[in-house]
Amino acid sequence: MKEYAVYKGDELLVIGTVDECAEKLGVQRNTILFYTYPTYQRRLKKRKASNNVRNVVVLNN
Repeated sequence: MKEYAVYKGDELLVIGTVDECAEKLGVQRNTILFYTYPTYQRRLKKRKASNNVRNVVVLNN
């Protein structure tokens, strides 16, 4: 089972499965998955203040 770490800037918010992260943060499951997509990463690069955004790292496959 995949585990994810969700960060906001340099702060670790939560570690867990997609469902656990979504529940803890009060967002939908698809939102957590979207944070892992290249599309989201490209959008962050276009933003001027992209150091205070949520980012998700896959811990294991």
